[in-house]
Amino acid sequence: MEFGELPQLFRALAALTFVLILMGGLVLALKKLGLTGALPAQLGNKRLKLIEVLSLDGRRKVAIIQRDDVQHLILLGGNDETVIETGFKPVDNKDHA
Repeated sequence: MEFGELPQLFRALAALTFVLILMGGLVLALKKLGLTGALPAQLGNKRLKLIEVLSLDGRRKVAIIQRDDVQHLILLGGNDETVIETGFKPVDNKDHA
């Protein structure tokens, strides 16, 4: 390898590093926005939906999940999950506007 090829090699490695950092940033942004779920081809007729998630602190979250037309409120955190309330119907957002 000649001395004249070294700057070209460094530019190629810098470009590769830059692209990998961009890809990692995109993955983190998608995780932060909660868009890492099902791919569009998988959306179809799913019975189970994640309606809403609220972070309580660094370890615990409260989630509303829906199966068919019934929703369940679940506390997630640490090493356990606790069902807080189950069997309630979805709320119509028009009534709460």
